[in-house]
Amino acid sequence: MFLFSRYKINFLKSLFIGILYLVTMPGFFQAKANATEIRVEGSARIEPETIRSYVTIKPGESITSRKMDESLKKLFSTGFFKDVVVKKIGNGVVVRVVENPIINRIAFEGNKRISNETLGDEVNLRSRVIFTRAKVERDVKRLIDVYRQNGRFAASIVPKVIKLPQNRVDLIFEIKEGHLTKVHSISFVGNRNFSDRELRNVLQTKESAWYRFLDPQDTYDPDKLAFDRELLRKFYLNKGFADFRVISAVAELIPNRSGFIITFTIEEGKRYRFRKIDVKAAFRDLSIKELKSSIKIQKDDWYSVKQIDKTVSNLTDLVGTLGYAFVDIRPKIIPDYKNQLINLTFEINKGRRIFIERIEIIGNIRTLDSVIRREIPIAEGDAFNVSKIRYSKQKIFDLGFFETVNIKHTVGSSPDKVLIKVKVSEKSTGQLSFGIGASSEGPMGDISIRERNFLGKGQDLFLSTKLGSQTTQMDFSFTEPYFLDRKISTGIDIFKTSRDLQSTSSFERKSFGGKLRIGYELSERIRQRLQYGVSAEKVTNVHSSASLAVKEQEGSSFKSEFSQSLLYDTRDSRINPTKGFYTNYSVDLAGLGGSVKYLRNKLKAIQYFTFTDDLIGSLSGNFGYIFGLEDKIRIVDRFFLGGRNMRGFESHGVGPRDTATSDAIGGNLILTVKSELKFPLGFPKELGLMGRLFSDVGSLSESDSESGTVSDEFSPRVSIGFGLTWKTVLGPLSMDFSQAVIKEKFDKIQFFRFDFGARF
Repeated sequence: MFLFSRYKINFLKSLFIGILYLVTMPGFFQAKANATEIRVEGSARIEPETIRSYVTIKPGESITSRKMDESLKKLFSTGFFKDVVVKKIGNGVVVRVVENPIINRIAFEGNKRISNETLGDEVNLRSRVIFTRAKVERDVKRLIDVYRQNGRFAASIVPKVIKLPQNRVDLIFEIKEGHLTKVHSISFVGNRNFSDRELRNVLQTKESAWYRFLDPQDTYDPDKLAFDRELLRKFYLNKGFADFRVISAVAELIPNRSGFIITFTIEEGKRYRFRKIDVKAAFRDLSIKELKSSIKIQKDDWYSVKQIDKTVSNLTDLVGTLGYAFVDIRPKIIPDYKNQLINLTFEINKGRRIFIERIEIIGNIRTLDSVIRREIPIAEGDAFNVSKIRYSKQKIFDLGFFETVNIKHTVGSSPDKVLIKVKVSEKSTGQLSFGIGASSEGPMGDISIRERNFLGKGQDLFLSTKLGSQTTQMDFSFTEPYFLDRKISTGIDIFKTSRDLQSTSSFERKSFGGKLRIGYELSERIRQRLQYGVSAEKVTNVHSSASLAVKEQEGSSFKSEFSQSLLYDTRDSRINPTKGFYTNYSVDLAGLGGSVKYLRNKLKAIQYFTFTDDLIGSLSGNFGYIFGLEDKIRIVDRFFLGGRNMRGFESHGVGPRDTATSDAIGGNLILTVKSELKFPLGFPKELGLMGRLFSDVGSLSESDSESGTVSDEFSPRVSIGFGLTWKTVLGPLSMDFSQAVIKEKFDKIQFFRFDFGARF
């Protein structure tokens, strides 16, 4: 009872004290105060009325803590102020602000590899913009990303702020660019069938090496790493590994931040061969036998996605030529996991009847639409054909005017119509180049200007000057690839040439002239070219001790010549062929006016063989015969053999020669056969160093000379040798070491020959 009374007394006591405290608080018995004014302090650049607009308390309204907090947050969110205080003083609200400074200028210091303009485009801050620490931090991050994209992961950037009067600042980004972050090593985990070295050759990213000082491929780029994963996948899928996958691709920055170590972890899986290859067609009148004959995949070939895609394309083209525009060809793959075999069936089904409603071309700023449209073999209203769309993409890209070409199709105004969108990204097509070089015949150089897309019409304009120890030449040419909007190529050439042949034939030759040409396709692989040219030529500075045959050539002449060429080309590449056949037969007729009359026939042919991916062989032949229609054939119109066209012998070193003066006087009949095998030398593939084994057989005869001192034997000359080809970053370098094993005593041999050229 006593304890209960005691607790009761304490409770009443506490309650009394609490009530007394509340009663004595200021304004307890008063209503909530209303704001009489909103006073702004500290503003210099920003108008007080602007600041008041962010305050949620208005004159005459009650002052509450919630409204003052809301006002504080709104003012800070503007980014105008470094500090803000909102407080109640009496019946008013006081807003004290400290304004952020204004940027007077932005500067970059220490940057050598990336220009101020490039860095300035990346930052969001500008002159006369409000300075905030948050914005500076974001810009520093963007600049760091720019340097990382350029391969400099060791770059560091420190922003420096210099205070100026009137609350202004200069912002300076102090940059330490660091060295390029190279790829120190690339390794693979899980590869059993291919070595690390073979897989490195597949990747676009390369390991750092001394010979890559001008090659950016050894600089780490995370985007390029993702592309390398896809390159690996394609490589394995084309080598028979249908189950291949890249588990991970990890790039680790070494402690001193000078480079990366990249590790690919892969799972090769089993290797499969094709077993049964079949075709099923939903069209009754399609010949299955004819379809199968177009399939190049053979039983027991290694599984290859590339071969499957190529077969689908070939079948689509074949079925299209038979009158079936609406087909859907799908490869059905049935794997036999136990025996590591794949049965493949190409199912040809009826596709929906779809027509092209419209073809849109976007992205071409300079190139005319017509230049692109003429490379597309289908038009509005034609049946939609995937194979032709794919072919169009390659044709447009082969123009060389665009960085990228993408073709997409979307549903048109109705389900049976499609819209074709061709999106291109243009690149520079003009070229100003300077070349220097050297060969066994002396130093050489050239300057050329070329525009391959003149006025955006796809026309080719070229002007060149070449200077050498033995040759001076000026050329101008203009080519219209689609004359009168047809697949007819026309062009004009103007040239002026001076050649010093004192060392081989004791005279100098000068010529000036021009040509008109026209070419057209007879089929996809066959092309015809017609040409007419005129030239004024002069043989001068004939040495007093020159051969009588040479002295007879001294003087001027005028030549009018008509030429025709028939070309057949199945090569996989015109620049670096690995397989296919090429031949060119030409006839030149001089005598339609002028003082020179002859008929010249030339036949060239070459076949390329692919033994392995790196082992490429070729066999070529060259035949030429010229005969005079009235007079003898001039020396300047004859064939010469040696040097470039017959290794192991000097330039003009084979064939008819005046034994008394050692002057080469050329021949009317030439025949050569060459065989060559290119192979790797064990160096990294991207170094571009290849070896060559070769053998040349040739002969030159029938000089038309009646001089008794002329030696002329139509006997075979044979040479064998070894060569090196190096595609350096400065230009191609080739060296040939050859031995003439069969020769005539009056021939001039040459053991070593080299050619080097550079363009910049």
